[in-house]
Amino acid sequence: MSSIVNVFVVSPDTRSERRLDLHLTVAQLKAKLELITGIPVRNQRISIQSDDTSRPDVPLADDTKQLGFYSLASLQTLKVEDADPATSLTGQLSDVSQVEKFELSEEAYAQRTDSVLAYKQRLKVGRFAPPPSAEDTPVSPPTADIPLGARCEVESAEEGLRKRGTVRFVGQTAFAKGGVWVGVEYDEPIGRNDGSVQGERYFACRPNYGVFVRPDRLKVGDFPVEEIIFDDEEM
Repeated sequence: MSSIVNVFVVSPDTRSERRLDLHLTVAQLKAKLELITGIPVRNQRISIQSDDTSRPDVPLADDTKQLGFYSLASLQTLKVEDADPATSLTGQLSDVSQVEKFELSEEAYAQRTDSVLAYKQRLKVGRFAPPPSAEDTPVSPPTADIPLGARCEVESAEEGLRKRGTVRFVGQTAFAKGGVWVGVEYDEPIGRNDGSVQGERYFACRPNYGVFVRPDRLKVGDFPVEEIIFDDEEM
């Protein structure tokens, strides 16, 4: 069985974990603890702190006894108290009541160049940040008041050609960033696609019946399907 134990040592100013040999006498332990806790040997009052609040701590009262005599075990706590703190520095390291506090007026603080306030002013952050401009204001995705399934007519540069069809898609697309596109299924095969562009499908129609245009290039209304009339000689 190992004679080495790991214990916690607490005092008014310190707390640490230590490895101790159970063959140490209490007197030898006090000599070691003076360097750790700052409490003189003659003032030290050592006890094994009980884990059970209903049971008292076990004092190491006999300086000639070894630690094993008191059944000291790993993970237990040795509490070191100062029996005469008036003759030592115990407690003074943690007593800040006598420490003079550094105070600085708001005016003096504002004049400093190495403060957090000066840093924020230089970088214009926090309350010193400029107000957001119109360009920084989030813009909602553009929309168009064009219902799906509506009949429409797309403007044409060819005189006499009426490009009529049905609205199948309204929204933004991956092939063009920003703005709204309208997908139209033409009545005739005068389009450019089948409702898909660059592998992305937006609606389905027959090949060469689909097209995408900007909303300002079409009119929505009661546009009937034009019937193509052939002469008898053209049948």
